[in-house]
Formats: sequence, structure tokens, C-alpha cells
Amino acid sequence: MFKRVLVAEDIDSINIAVMQTLTDLKIEHIDHVKYCDDALLKIKKGLNSGEPYDLFISDLSFEPDHREVQIKSGDVAIEQIRNLQPELKIIVYSIEDKGFKIKSLLEQSRVNAYVHKGRYSIDQLKAAILQVSKSDEIYLSPHLAHVLRDKSTREIDDFDVELIKQLSIGITQDELENRFKELGITPNSKSTIEKRLSKLKDHFRANNTVHLIAIAKDLGIA
Repeated sequence: MFKRVLVAEDIDSINIAVMQTLTDLKIEHIDHVKYCDDALLKIKKGLNSGEPYDLFISDLSFEPDHREVQIKSGDVAIEQIRNLQPELKIIVYSIEDKGFKIKSLLEQSRVNAYVHKGRYSIDQLKAAILQVSKSDEIYLSPHLAHVLRDKSTREIDDFDVELIKQLSIGITQDELENRFKELGITPNSKSTIEKRLSKLKDHFRANNTVHLIAIAKDLGIA
């Protein structure tokens, strides 16, 4: 079982339930933060002191308040923490249920478990902790099992994600070439962008660009 656990959660009622679950599992050392910046600092401190955490549990969304922070979301924190401590076991505990987002966290950020907050989520969180503590097998809330089988986003790469993202924030198709050049994204020719956009519309069976963005948002891409 894990000995040192860090929890990043900004909602008190949820944090109490998570902390109680960890206490019931007789975990020796439990720390809690409400900001992603503090999570990263705690991870660094643990590594520098020779007492690293062996499990990190994090939400994805954190409500902004009076405090100015550098890391505004759990997925960004997870990416930085994963680079800092590659072997750390990570469990996401979130209300987010968009397939692309979940798949990206599992495949790109290599989180070890994804538990969806809901009616039976504390039992699922406990099951995830137990499984992750003794196995490298990914734990996924049962009703999200279809995410790993979903082929709709399998052919989508980072270029496609950025293309959809730019369209979703109001960049027009005619402006994309210059925008991609500004961002240092290649290829960035007008013809390449047009071909890729056409491919995305066909892939998602979108009638037009607005329809494509709507579908992408439903999947958690945009």
C-alpha cells in the first residue's frame, strides 16, 4: 500500500471524502493542497528531501479565486509532475467525462487511473487506489470503459487538435495559416490546412466548421 499520498482538490466536501478513504486504507502520510502550484511545490519538496510521494490524486478543474496561479488546471499539473517524477502513480478524480480528454490523460500523460466523480465514485476511488498500489494495470470507472475502445479519435493528432482549438476560439480558416506560423506549427500552408480540415469534417461527419467544433467539444477535443 502507498505510504505518502498527495491530494489536489479545491472543494472541501469532496476532499473530506477522499481523505477519509485514504485514512480507512491506513495510509501513513497524507497531504492536501487546493492549488496546482502548491501540488508541484510539494512534489519537488518531497523529491528534494528524499521522501517522495508515491501517489498523487488530482481533480482536473480548479475554481479561480483571489490568488494568482501559474498552473490553472489539473491536466497541466499532471503533465509537469509526470515529467518531474516519471514513476509516480497518478489517479485523476474528476467530473470530466469527455472521451478525448480521458484518453489523452491515459495515453499521453500516462495516468494510472481515472475515476469519474458520481454516485458511487468513492467506492471506485478506493478500488482504483487498491489496484494501482499493486498493479500497473489502468483503472477506469466501469461506465467509462468504452473510452479505450472508442475509435472516433484514434486518427486525430496534435495538429488536428490545435486546428480545432484555434477555430473554436474564433480564428477563421483564412487566418489559420498566419496563426500557425506565429505559433511555430508546421506544416502551416493554406492547402495543408484546407486538406486537414476537410479530412476532419469527413472523419466526424460534420456538415460544416461550426458543426465540427460542436462535435469536437462534445468529445472534449476543443
